[in-house]
Amino acid sequence: MSETGVETDARSARSRALAVLRVRSRATAVALLPAAGAVVLFAAQVTGHVDAGGGVELARLILTGTAVAVLVAAAVIGLVISRSRPAMSPTVLIAESAAPDLYRLVRDLADRLDVPMPSAIALTPDCDSWLEDRAHRARAPKTAAGDTPADAPGRTGPAGRTGEDPDRGAPIAPVLIIGSPFLWWMRVAELRAVLAPVVAGTGPAAHPDIAAARRFVRGLDAAVAVASEPHRGPLTRLVLGAVGRVARLLLRACREHAAEMERGVAAAAADRAQSVDYGLRIVAQEQVGLAYAGWDRLLTRVALPAWRVGRWPSRLDAGVVAALTELSRRDRLAEGFTARLGERPACDLLEEPGAVDEAASLLAARLFHGAPTEPGREWAPVDWQAYPEEVVDRTWRTEAARLHKVLDGLGERRGSQGATLARVLDRLTVADSAPISGSAAVAPVPRIAPDDSPDNARAAAVASALSAWVSREETEGDAAQAPRPGQHPDELLWNEGMVPLFPLQPPRSERDLLADHVLAMVCCAAVDTGGAVPGLDWLDGPSLLVGGRRAGDLSSRVFSLVDDGDAGPLRSWLATQSIRTDKPLRLI
Repeated sequence: MSETGVETDARSARSRALAVLRVRSRATAVALLPAAGAVVLFAAQVTGHVDAGGGVELARLILTGTAVAVLVAAAVIGLVISRSRPAMSPTVLIAESAAPDLYRLVRDLADRLDVPMPSAIALTPDCDSWLEDRAHRARAPKTAAGDTPADAPGRTGPAGRTGEDPDRGAPIAPVLIIGSPFLWWMRVAELRAVLAPVVAGTGPAAHPDIAAARRFVRGLDAAVAVASEPHRGPLTRLVLGAVGRVARLLLRACREHAAEMERGVAAAAADRAQSVDYGLRIVAQEQVGLAYAGWDRLLTRVALPAWRVGRWPSRLDAGVVAALTELSRRDRLAEGFTARLGERPACDLLEEPGAVDEAASLLAARLFHGAPTEPGREWAPVDWQAYPEEVVDRTWRTEAARLHKVLDGLGERRGSQGATLARVLDRLTVADSAPISGSAAVAPVPRIAPDDSPDNARAAAVASALSAWVSREETEGDAAQAPRPGQHPDELLWNEGMVPLFPLQPPRSERDLLADHVLAMVCCAAVDTGGAVPGLDWLDGPSLLVGGRRAGDLSSRVFSLVDDGDAGPLRSWLATQSIRTDKPLRLI
């Protein structure tokens, strides 16, 4: 560690913090200026330095009235800024009794770096780690009602503050937030190396000037958010609108200084952390990127289909290890990564890793999908062993049933056999498309349409009706989660009208939506008449297993039907697998 570098960066951060505080001081001086002028004019009259004429008296009255108005406005603005609750990252709070070894590791890091120990540790369903200041006077000194303790996985919400010492009012260190996938994929030594520069940031954060500047900026940001909230009365909107304009003006004035202050803090922390596991940290950064790739793949390919059918995987973090292990099996470039799995995983630092994983998994569902506020029959956990039956099969049959309902709404009569795959194929097939049979069937490359609807007119009508049906279902779900009267603004993030905060994928196009539903019909027919079974692929999500192996090339055949109205390639594959299209399917 270079002491000169640490001191230089810390000095730069403090100078920028003082610049931020000077913005606050100038704003205060502007608010006091009319009052000071009124006091000077009054004192001049009393001491006889100016004549008590009509013009001077009128000026004093005008200045006094202006001073009172400005002071009242400043008091209102200051009250809103001080009482606004800054946004907090949704997390799973980890008590020291639930992870004594993890707290011991962080405490040892803080001692070696000669910085204050973080006030608490929390986990977030993301591949990142940072410090978060939760010491704000608008928050209660204890855990807020919306927090997610590790031993209560059924409740999720915006994490609260750890606050200030209630007896002495002294500011405490920020909270250390760790990405939950890190604990399951990384080894203990790797986690320690990755956390070193993060924990080192508590040193600069403890400086009074930096802490005050951060509180000022966060208060302004919170005031802007409060002023932007809808559902206000006319008078309240007028007052908060003025407060918001002032807060934005102050934010613009200190934006550059605040950004440079944070850069200085980060640079000082990085320089200080070079004395702890620097060589290992370079290697551990590779695991950070790998964990991010595995986590993103797991959420979009595996978790999202489960969330859509009312099931949430309760062991997402453990699934990251399975997904990355599968990646290393398929990709020669990743072969060396599983050699580390013999070392002690960082999740061993938790007393009950299963309960923590469940809480983080439910929080991920709330953040990335927008789950109901309470578990129930239509929103239940699922383990990985039950995933193929509870999620994959349920997804296929739900989408197949929806497709047949849409066809009913379009006036497409069901045959005597009822809900069959043949009904869908006949509806989407263009009459002049020549069938392809036998070994001559070649799976075409799917066309990427310039718009979101198929060129096949018969498919386009079904796709449009299907998209409207899905939108109506989503709207009905949003209405069921309407915000309650009197709900706090922070809690509004946790009703269905505001979440997901971070959608994983954009809404599916009409073309992709129809293709997914047709593929679900094909899979249902394969399971019911062809002896296939639903399966889980850790990297690609739900899959169809035919004879114990994944069925390939299905998507291109389905897109040939949807885009061109050509059912030949799909019918050829169905015939090869002895899958009957005229048999009624079991739907949900």
